[in-house]
Amino acid sequence: MGLLDQIAEGVINGDDEQVAQLTQQVIEQNRPPKQILDVGLIAGMNIVGQRFKAHEIFLPDVLLAAKAMYAGMDLLKPLLIAQGIPSVGRVVIGTVRGDLHDIGKNLVGIMLKGAGFDVIDLGRDVAPEEMVRAAKEQDAAVIGMSALLTTTMPAMGEVVQLLKQEKLDGKIKTIVGGAPVSKDFAHGIGADAYGFDAANAVDRVRQLVGA
Repeated sequence: MGLLDQIAEGVINGDDEQVAQLTQQVIEQNRPPKQILDVGLIAGMNIVGQRFKAHEIFLPDVLLAAKAMYAGMDLLKPLLIAQGIPSVGRVVIGTVRGDLHDIGKNLVGIMLKGAGFDVIDLGRDVAPEEMVRAAKEQDAAVIGMSALLTTTMPAMGEVVQLLKQEKLDGKIKTIVGGAPVSKDFAHGIGADAYGFDAANAVDRVRQLVGA
């Protein structure tokens, strides 16, 4: 097994020390940072995503895998920036105004980073105006919104409307998710996509940016 496969394996097993050690080793061998990222870290997180989707592993396993992935990412990031290697796309995520639940949103953020996206997490209780402003400032391709309460879901529609008002709905795509959110609701408010779980959300975001 090559070192990059071992890095992927380390991510899958949630072994952050091993991932950091091996990443450092391959960096010293002057391997291309993008190759280390794609064949090592992202390949490992992709398998984690598939296993999570198939209910073979659970949230604690994903969090451990993410911690291991970040251990490698921290070492790689300066090299990727120095080489000007772009991310797959930039995504702004947040739990909508009035809602303080963020476990699902955090998981989506982890999985998106694992898939090579640049993620700006605005946190919880985020006003529609703030989401749109952040997406414009950060030149994001997608806004991801989460809600766990039916009472906060209308804020998702407000984000979609604001983008339309500013004629940005073609440039910035929207995806919504959360326990009470449905495909019909997403369609009804004019959102571009609906993610029924974290792994599915990553697939949908990939489709939205054409990755």
